[in-house]
Amino acid sequence: MESLDSLFDIPFTNPTLIFFIVLAIILLAPIALQKIRVPHIIGLILAGALIGPNGTGILLRDTSFELFGKVGLLYLMFLAGLEMDIFDFKKNGKKGVFFGLCTFSIPMIIGTLTGIYLLKFSTVTSILLASMFASHTLVSYPIASRYGVTKNRAVTITIAGTIITDILALLILAVITGMYKGELNAFFWLKFGLSLVIYLIILFWAFPHLIKWFLRKYDDNATQFIFVLALVFSAAFGAELAGLEGIIGAFLAGVILNRYIPSVSPLMNRIEFVGNAFFIPYFLIGVGMLVDFKVLFRGPEALLVAVSMSAIATFSKWLAAVITQKTFKMKHTERMLMFGLSNGQAAATLAAVLIGYNIITGVTASGEAIRLLNENILNGTIIMILVTCTISSIATESAARNIATQRAEPAEISEKTFEEKILIPIANPSTIENLVNLALLMKSKVKKTPLYALSVSVDMFDNNSTNENSAKNLNKVAQLASAADTHVNTLSRYDVNVASGIIHTVKENDISDVVMGFHYKANIGETFFGPMTQNILRSVNRMVLIFRTLTPVNAINKMVVAIPAKAEYEIGFPRLIDRIANISTQCGCRAIFYTNENTEAAIQSLIKVKRYRFRAEFKPLGNWDDFRSLKNIINAHDLFILVSARPTSISYHSTFDRLPYILGHDFKDTNLLVIYPEQFGYRNESLFSVADPQSNDLQKMYPKLGISQKWIKDLINKKNKE
Repeated sequence: MESLDSLFDIPFTNPTLIFFIVLAIILLAPIALQKIRVPHIIGLILAGALIGPNGTGILLRDTSFELFGKVGLLYLMFLAGLEMDIFDFKKNGKKGVFFGLCTFSIPMIIGTLTGIYLLKFSTVTSILLASMFASHTLVSYPIASRYGVTKNRAVTITIAGTIITDILALLILAVITGMYKGELNAFFWLKFGLSLVIYLIILFWAFPHLIKWFLRKYDDNATQFIFVLALVFSAAFGAELAGLEGIIGAFLAGVILNRYIPSVSPLMNRIEFVGNAFFIPYFLIGVGMLVDFKVLFRGPEALLVAVSMSAIATFSKWLAAVITQKTFKMKHTERMLMFGLSNGQAAATLAAVLIGYNIITGVTASGEAIRLLNENILNGTIIMILVTCTISSIATESAARNIATQRAEPAEISEKTFEEKILIPIANPSTIENLVNLALLMKSKVKKTPLYALSVSVDMFDNNSTNENSAKNLNKVAQLASAADTHVNTLSRYDVNVASGIIHTVKENDISDVVMGFHYKANIGETFFGPMTQNILRSVNRMVLIFRTLTPVNAINKMVVAIPAKAEYEIGFPRLIDRIANISTQCGCRAIFYTNENTEAAIQSLIKVKRYRFRAEFKPLGNWDDFRSLKNIINAHDLFILVSARPTSISYHSTFDRLPYILGHDFKDTNLLVIYPEQFGYRNESLFSVADPQSNDLQKMYPKLGISQKWIKDLINKKNKE
């Protein structure tokens, strides 16, 4: 056992004390800098510099900081791939390539010329030095994530550019290293190319199959979390075996897992929490421990190198962002965001300088080793890391805040039109998790509105067992939702029957959506939905969603959506498309709409006006009776969404009378979601009034949703012609 005096010897070596100091920094640094509006990332780096071996020396940058720092860096790149909008990535792929080439070539040209003519380095040293300017690390990405702007096209373009410039910069490093080791020959390139092909085949072919199999077989959140981390670090290690850096593998793992992990889900919440609370801060503190301010006082040459490196790295990244913004006519805030994200230097820069420092090119007359990158460059790199990370954090904070503010204004207008209140009636404990997951996928991310969970009891004389089961089920809903950082208002009531309890709750709490599970009977017949569901549909005019899933929602391949003619005239049509768009976006899968051309035009107008970002495809469905043929294109892991209508609705079709039989006979083994949109009136309208596209309610409703009067008039004209 250590003596009391030895516990406080500097540097501290007690693991418990070291861990406490790190946690204290992670906790207090953001709080201390919040009042002066300094990004917390800077606080973590400065704290690392203060406690590190080049500061007070109370902690050494030992193997624990190297280990967790490496994990944090990989985690950072993994989150960048996981949170990226794949649809937007494909859409802006060319812009990302353009930015990647700019943010690589501009620093390479300026850096090489500066190294040769200003700093008087050799050509090889200057090229390696320039490659350090070209690469960058998404150090400030957590700031963009905190402001919720990671799906902005500027972020997507920067991430694509990061991968391109880092690969090219690391390739230069590999070539120079191989040249000095005598390994740069035909065998080197053959080995590199072959290993890269094998790695990519495993990553993009084997990994998706493994992910689908595992997620369908194991639904425990803790098990899934461990599985995801295992995939990430195996992909990172595989990248290193293939001759790439682990950060590339971690990013690609995030891209592959992107569509299998909804952004609003317990699993995603755990992934982000662990990374942002522990691993990434550990990495930033480790970066700070490398900073040595004494470098600035070691002579004019060291100061010149440090200032030159910081200035060139910052200017070249700014110039690349400006050229990209001007070329594609982007906003000034997007340019600032691209610059902020791409200016931070850390991972690849450190790898290059350490490798270059350890390459000995000769020996002086006094026997001193001549290094490819000398001590001045090594120390200048550390200063450059601090300077660029500081500028990166400030620029990203400012740009992300402005973009989030600009985006919030139209979103707030649309949300004021109706308050989102999603109700989950709890009857069958086995369906609770699926219903909660659906509610999380379909709810808006603009406002953190709570969910509502209801348990209805009909036996007032069996208080003990009833209350116990009710509390157990409601607690399960609360636990599942809280894992996704969503609050649940739990409701428990007695009523004459379950349907009556749900109906009264909808009216009393002004519920907007009711999410229910399918009724299961041995004899399907005409009671496929069950009498309770039928009573609710007759008595509630709000949106009702009836859900049955045979596979986890995060393993859905695609959504097939059948929408009847004239559905666009329903008062709940905008909310219907909003729910479908949210589910598609969260699941990362495409939505294939089968409908007629008028309804298709209305959907596309809504997508354009509301700026939904999901993959929507359209195919004709001439006769509504033909929707039964869709069973031939729906696979076991697809979700079939059928938009139905109540008998008094304008979009009602006679086929809906046979819907229970059709669903039970033709779609009995299908993941199924039947949606009854809100149909009459905007708020508290007569229960049996029929929606009229020329009614005052409809004409008042759509402008509040941000839809133009012209769009409404076009719908009215089409209706009149019919």
